[in-house]
Amino acid sequence: MTDDPLPTEHLSPLAQQINQVVASVGYELAAATEAIDDAVPGYGGLFHPETSRAELRSALKERPPEAFQRPPVPDSAGDNFVLYVDGSSRGNPGPAGAGAVILDTDNDEAELARLGRPAGSNTGNNTAEYVALQLGLAELLERYEPQRVEVRIDSMTVIRDVWGGEEPSEPDVEQYSDAIATALSQIPEHHYTHLVDSDPNPADALATVGADIAAFGP
Repeated sequence: MTDDPLPTEHLSPLAQQINQVVASVGYELAAATEAIDDAVPGYGGLFHPETSRAELRSALKERPPEAFQRPPVPDSAGDNFVLYVDGSSRGNPGPAGAGAVILDTDNDEAELARLGRPAGSNTGNNTAEYVALQLGLAELLERYEPQRVEVRIDSMTVIRDVWGGEEPSEPDVEQYSDAIATALSQIPEHHYTHLVDSDPNPADALATVGADIAAFGP
């Protein structure tokens, strides 16, 4: 699990409540959204325009995070993985989210997990990318015993820090940078592939949902 504090700015109380549910289901955003939708009375849901903030707060108060369960972890065919990561920030800085997708290299890159979380209410793109990488690595190590991982990422800022040995240029990311280094030290082989803008990144949509949650308030 990834229980470190969020960077930069605090989330609103409502966004914090939602993030606690997201964490309780292992950051599986689809499972969290479905669980919250089931908890909201009537025909609304987490992102339904007719769902009021009061309804969400009430539903989450009646069903605390411990009432939600993590979905089963899919088996992997081996110990080699691909990890897509991405961060999204509206306004840069602004409401931000982090996304990560774990694929099974030994099974034709079959999808094993789709993860996401809010990354702060006034957070930049690169900081959100640090959060995404830490999230993906933490859950990969929580669920499996990886011997090799290819990280597919578009942030050269993070790449220069993590694989290039440069000091972090973003403020307030040391906690994530240190956690990433610790996680990678537990994986014997790891390398990155730099994604350009034209490359598909399945983590992008998850980061966008994380930013949607970060924008909730108050």
